[in-house]
This record gives sequence, structure tokens and C-alpha cells, in this order.
Amino acid sequence: MSSLLNGKVAVVTGAASGIGQGVARRFIAEGGQVILCDIADDAGTALSDELGAAARYVHTDVTSEDDIAAAVDLAVSTFGRLDVMVNNAGAQGDPSPILETDAAGFDRTIALLTRSVLLGHSHAARQFVNQESGGSIISTCSAAALQGGWSTTGYTIAKHAVVGLIRQAAAELGPLGIRSNGIAPGIIMTPIMSRTFGVEDARSGEFLQFLADRLGPTQPSRRVGYPEDIASVATFLASDMSDYVNGVVIPVDGGATSVTLGTFATDVVTAAEEFTAQANRPQGR
Repeated sequence: MSSLLNGKVAVVTGAASGIGQGVARRFIAEGGQVILCDIADDAGTALSDELGAAARYVHTDVTSEDDIAAAVDLAVSTFGRLDVMVNNAGAQGDPSPILETDAAGFDRTIALLTRSVLLGHSHAARQFVNQESGGSIISTCSAAALQGGWSTTGYTIAKHAVVGLIRQAAAELGPLGIRSNGIAPGIIMTPIMSRTFGVEDARSGEFLQFLADRLGPTQPSRRVGYPEDIASVATFLASDMSDYVNGVVIPVDGGATSVTLGTFATDVVTAAEEFTAQANRPQGR
């Protein structure tokens, strides 16, 4: 590693597995110190023990403002300051389509995926201002934040809202030396993929490998993504190398949202071949 984050202290939500764990590992490998936030206490504690003195785990339900505030306070009391806030925790939320969505399910989804990111911004920014240091806020968005059709209704709306939050934060917090940026992952092989499709934990690895083999060749970069791909971009956004990067959402999707991934190209060829074949048939047959 290149020690890009020497001396920097970060809070990472959803850090016990998947993208959050990948980010936490990379930050520490780059010289940073990390507060690991999650509701999976056994996994979070085990990860903290593995990573050693540079990590500390705290139970954090990101739908609770008190828990988010406590995570920021723990960073300061343990490591002396806060430099980076990574709003990563999330799940699919209410899977209902528009015709079946109700207010309660939608509100729960927004609380988990959007309100938590707003609270992460506000509590981290207050600490940055108190320190008179500036700081970097990084929020995990999704390809579903950039296009429709990637996920469920509630998830798509919530992630689009996070993009608006990032842009507003750049306007409000930028003059204070605080940067807000997002990462929009594409198809990333994490345990959330298995949980979304109801695959038992014991078969998660097998399922993810199946998806990688099946979906990889259909992607522009001819592979799926992994938490390490997201962690590399998060490290850039957390480091001083991105000091002039503010208010942007970086797709980390192998090019997926840059191109049309539907079947139109093959469908039109098939249709043209069928038309030509019909036109070339002798009359009367």
C-alpha cells in the first residue's frame, strides 16, 4: 500500500461485511484508523479484533440518529479526530413495486438509505467544523441512483435522493472545506446479493461465483465487481489526492451505466434475419 491515509480517522458504516469491510480494510492498510459501524455485532467484533489497534467496533443502527452521533463521538474519543465519513450501510428495503407500495414500507426504506446519509453528513460536518479541519464525506450510491430499472422502487428513489444530497452538500459544505462525493457500484459480489435472493449463508460463496461466471461476460469490462474495486475509489476520495473533487458520483461499474445492456442489439439482428428470410421465400410457399 502507498500510505495515502496516514493519520486520517474514518467512520465506516456497514463495515462488518461486503463493501464496508473492503473499505475498512483498505483504509487501515493505507495507514488510517477506522471506527467500524454495523448491527452485526459478532462479525463486527471479529473484524475489529483481526484489524487490531487501528480499528474499533461499535453497534450502529443508522436509522438511529443517536447511534450515528455516538459513532462520530467514538472516533474523536478513541483516535482524537475525524477526517472521513463513509455512509455505506444499507439493504434492499421494501421490495414492493409502485402499484403495491405503501407509506410505511417506503418510509422505512428512506430512513435506512437516505435519512441515514443525511444524518451522517450533518454529524460528521459538525465535527469537521469544530476541528476547523475540513473533511471528506463519501456515500455509497448505486447504479440504481443513475438509471431506472436496476432495482426496486423504494431503493431506486432512495439512492437517487442520495445523489441530490451529495450535490446540495457540495454547495453548502464546500465553502467550509468539506467535500461530499459518492460512489455508484454496479454488480458487486457481496453477501447482500445472496440475501436479496434468499440464498442461505452457507451457499453464499457458491452463489456469488455462479453470478460472476454468468454475468461477467455480459458486462462491458467482461467481469463483475468486488468490494476491493469500491475500496480503491473510496481511498482516493478519502485522500488528499482528491482535494479538488467535490459533489460528484463516480460509477464503479465496469462501464455498465455508460452503455445499453438490454437485448436490443441482438434482438434487432434476429428480427432482421427473420425479415430477410421471409422476404426471400418464393411466393406461394
